[in-house]
Amino acid sequence: MKRKTENTRLKADEKILSREKLRACVESWRRAGEQITLANGAFDLLHVGHVRYLRGAKALGGRLVVAVNSDESVRALKGEGRPVMPAAERAEIVAALADVDAVVIFPELDVRAIIREIRPDVQAKGTDYTVDSVPERAVVTEYGGRVEIVGDAKDHSTTEIIRARLSSVFKSRKS
Repeated sequence: MKRKTENTRLKADEKILSREKLRACVESWRRAGEQITLANGAFDLLHVGHVRYLRGAKALGGRLVVAVNSDESVRALKGEGRPVMPAAERAEIVAALADVDAVVIFPELDVRAIIREIRPDVQAKGTDYTVDSVPERAVVTEYGGRVEIVGDAKDHSTTEIIRARLSSVFKSRKS
């Protein structure tokens, strides 16, 4: 059983790329005629909403690249106490998903820089957005890419999961 676990981890680790290696991979996939879809997020405490979002992104076709926010960018976006898990672990978990072809960790607050670097055919965003409200939309459309909304309704939120769990812990301690 140990060997199988090591092989699975190695495959996931191989999907986690630097920006430079990601650009080279994307160029290779493009030369092979493959479409590139980009999804992004913090992916702190991976939950079913994340899985459905990434599955929906992969269903758009081609290779799925997932950009994971760095610890610093998650903290800036979500506040102190976040992320719950460090970026390297979040990236490894996302990379372990069969639908994901590559993962990159990025320090910026949004993915505009990565979009400019790899020019994905599709930028997939979750249902907490509309096509018109996607912050990176203009960057994607200026080179002819498109934005798609995928996943299930935003009924799942790491922030809400944490809030609910902490609330129930504190209530049980008071009892």
